[in-house]
Amino acid sequence: MLIPIVLSGGSGTRLWPVSREAFPKPFMKLGGSLSLLQRTLSRCLPLADLQRVGVVTNSEYQFKTREEFSTLPGTQGLQCTQLLEPMGRNTAPAIAMAALWAESIGPDATLLVLPADHLIPDETAFQDAARAAARQAQDGSLVLFGIQPTAPETGFGYIETGEAVASGVARRVKRFVEKPDAARAAQFLAAGNFVWNSGMFCFTVQSILGALATHAPDVLAQARTAWAASRTEANDERVMLDAASFGACRDVSIDYAVMEKAEQVVVMPSSFGWSDIGSWKAVAEQFEPDAQGNTNMGEAMFVDAHNTHVQSEDRLVAAVGVDNLLVVDTPDALLVASKDASQQVKEIVSRLKSRGHDAARLHRTVARPWGTYTVLQEGARFKIKRIEVKSGQTLSLQMHHHRSEHWIVVSGTAKVTCDDRVFLVAANESTYIPIGGRHRLENPGVMPLVMIEVQCGDYLGEDDIVRFEDKYGRAG
Repeated sequence: MLIPIVLSGGSGTRLWPVSREAFPKPFMKLGGSLSLLQRTLSRCLPLADLQRVGVVTNSEYQFKTREEFSTLPGTQGLQCTQLLEPMGRNTAPAIAMAALWAESIGPDATLLVLPADHLIPDETAFQDAARAAARQAQDGSLVLFGIQPTAPETGFGYIETGEAVASGVARRVKRFVEKPDAARAAQFLAAGNFVWNSGMFCFTVQSILGALATHAPDVLAQARTAWAASRTEANDERVMLDAASFGACRDVSIDYAVMEKAEQVVVMPSSFGWSDIGSWKAVAEQFEPDAQGNTNMGEAMFVDAHNTHVQSEDRLVAAVGVDNLLVVDTPDALLVASKDASQQVKEIVSRLKSRGHDAARLHRTVARPWGTYTVLQEGARFKIKRIEVKSGQTLSLQMHHHRSEHWIVVSGTAKVTCDDRVFLVAANESTYIPIGGRHRLENPGVMPLVMIEVQCGDYLGEDDIVRFEDKYGRAG
């Protein structure tokens, strides 16, 4: 039994302002209808005997992840289980938890571990490589996917390969090399026996658990403690990892904890095309350039511009007389950077976080399990939102200490609870929620409910919410 394990926990700070803490890189769409997470799941679907898939992600992303899976064509009959981390602890604890979960399903299972934010153009070649890796893993090997380098890239780790193993499809690992400088990267490319470390793996459950027991026994022991204290919900659709014991796991990568130490590690050189989309420069390389080397996603116009990438969501962006730039325009934040400095975008996120700025965490439009809200305008003592509630969905029963709310229904019908009253509000009607009032909003209709909310008060932060009841488990 082959079980894909998708690691979907990274925040992708180098891809701000599109990737943010509450809407990270795996949910991004790059020139297509599917997100990176959906693309990762989709390329696993043709693998033989695929019945289950596991996604390791943060508990905050569970509703968006479930929506991504449920709306992906071809997943009918495929069981998806989310292993929900209360906080990120790196890849070694994540893979240990996934292996313990898979062991509870089938001790003989083989795991195909895939980051959710990679882009692989040749999916057929990837699937062939995955099948070969699964066969190789049956002898106890820990199989890494190595990517044949096409340039002296300094942003990736490298693996030096040794002699071929008996199967002939994989090679021994001689050593791991951290991200090199340009001169060493050129040497590796010329040598011909170095590959990029993709961060994708294949091994049996027993092989990885055995390797963890030998080389990182503390990680495995703490993972077993966390597994024993975790709870499974919704017919195995969610595994809520215990916060205290999982948080005590050592924060360490699987490479450092196991792969650089174990003897049974082999690498499978692969040429299926691959990018970890680690910067906006890498994003730009996914698009076909014009004669001047310019690329765009969204509406853009270039005049005397060269080697410039523009991404725009809502409006036309014109680039005139510029060279080697990245321009990423979102409704509430604009990034302008040199392509050569694309790795430094994460410093912007660090500074925003240090100032407590919402743009580090949230977009202007924020996804919630019941729908979305969009901040239209805000200022001293007021904030205006557009709220859209899906058919049949319900917000929590809640109250606010510092703000009142005026609700105006634009379309659909709202079912409103305000203290001891329950009533309907139709289109072109409104209602008022006072400070301290216990209230709930529901959409009882079959069409989306759209309304405008006007908040007034001394403090309008999203953390001024006291939840009493919530169908999505957020109360308390």
